Amino acid sequence: HLVSQTSKKLKDYLSRRLDELELAVLMVDGLEVAGHTVVVSLGITIDGTKVPLGLWLGSTENSRLCTAMLHDLLDRGLRIDGQILCVVDGGKGIRKALEDVLGDLALIHRCHVHKLRNLQAYLPMKRYAYVRQTMREAYRSKSADKARKRLQALVSWLERNGYDEAAGSLREGMEETLTIIKLNLPESLRKSLATTNSIENLISTIRRVSRNVKRWRGPSMIRR
Repeated sequence: HLVSQTSKKLKDYLSRRLDELELAVLMVDGLEVAGHTVVVSLGITIDGTKVPLGLWLGSTENSRLCTAMLHDLLDRGLRIDGQILCVVDGGKGIRKALEDVLGDLALIHRCHVHKLRNLQAYLPMKRYAYVRQTMREAYRSKSADKARKRLQALVSWLERNGYDEAAGSLREGMEETLTIIKLNLPESLRKSLATTNSIENLISTIRRVSRNVKRWRGPSMIRR
């Protein structure tokens, strides 16, 4: 009875029409469950309401999986009338899918927290503390031009000190980490949209609810 009822509720929820939503922000991320990747999408409407939009199950977080999910959202009536801010963690599959499906309408912003984490793997702790503080100050800049100059100066510093991998990581996708600054948003809004924290909170809830499952019985159970 439980399986039957939750399966019906899931089907109804993931097939519901999305025509009435007026989105300002789209976030996409994935998590691993029993060897499968679950890609999740979260929308934020123009009045600030967070709305889980859908999920798609596959074997890996690749562009094909993300593309299928985005097409499903559009088939259910999701309206993208103009450019929409897409906040992502930097995964190439998600980014490629957004560009393939939405094209120039996808205004892609790379999460600041994930960019900081990426550099941590290439630096000793005493160096990372300085780099982290410098990056945070750069991302708090009033203009994208000032932030860009500070980050480029940090790249040069890393190269001079022999941290070429960290410099390359910072240089990769740098311009997309500045998207949120270019929009000239109010400070509180800019802070909340600079990271993928909103969808990370959603995913942490999924993990908390499902953590007591000891035996996963295939894709349909994972999806439920």
